[in-house]
Amino acid sequence: MASIGLGLAALGRPGYINLGHDEDLPPRRAVEDLRVRTHELLEQAWLAGVRYFDAARSYGLAEEFLGEWLTPERRSQLTVGSKWGYTYVADWRYDVDTHEVKDHSLATFERQWPETLRALGGPPDFYLVHSLTSDSPALEDKRLLDRLRELTHSGVRVGLSTSGPRQAETLHKALSSGTPFSAVQATWNVLETSAGDALAEAHDAGWFVVIKEAVANGRLTARVGETPFNEFAHQHGVAPDALAIGAAVAQPWADVVLSGATTTAQLASNLAYRTDGPLTEFVQQPEEYWTERSGLPWI
Repeated sequence: MASIGLGLAALGRPGYINLGHDEDLPPRRAVEDLRVRTHELLEQAWLAGVRYFDAARSYGLAEEFLGEWLTPERRSQLTVGSKWGYTYVADWRYDVDTHEVKDHSLATFERQWPETLRALGGPPDFYLVHSLTSDSPALEDKRLLDRLRELTHSGVRVGLSTSGPRQAETLHKALSSGTPFSAVQATWNVLETSAGDALAEAHDAGWFVVIKEAVANGRLTARVGETPFNEFAHQHGVAPDALAIGAAVAQPWADVVLSGATTTAQLASNLAYRTDGPLTEFVQQPEEYWTERSGLPWI
């Protein structure tokens, strides 16, 4: 059964697409406010036994906040994953048109890898190409793949994260194209299960598999109001987010399921997960799911 990790996508910057994100963060959302909040949740997770922490270059100051909280003792007992390939450009604002810029080139890797090392105080255990798609030139970029292969020789496992309705296609391409990848982070939840078979193949091939967005950016929480899924959860006496997290944890091919909590109450509820069957009646078509996700505002 998978373990729980803490993802910092919604903690390391003032704007994100989670429902109610603006209500969850301190009113000013200043750098120091989010630093304190992030350290608070890291400490809560640590004390609860969480030992996987996830960041990215594009998550604002997430890597820096995590690096500040780490101590040599903690670092020796936990696993850190991070991602490169997107650059944060919102300048600590949430009311801008563009928050991240994608570039999966070798030049971006060579710029961002030293930035990650400085922010974390050392190398992460996993370093993934952020939101790789099947048409990304990175999968055929020999110089980039050779450079990533070099990184694996230093003990860092490289891989990819996926996003969008063609996640399975992207992962299958990575599995079959002779890349140095051995880890994947993908969206899977009770609404969007289309990558499940491909993730099982990756797991069987020895890859490390991380589930992100298990509560669908808030769409599988009490915040969204009465939905068929939430009604089902209430009938079974469990919080919707705990049921959603539990469904992800129950996947036999998953190694880690990320909580994206931004408050201590959210994290406590996520950690109180419960499994309750396959919940297949709530699955959406991938195109429908991702269209709805793309319409979520940055707040």
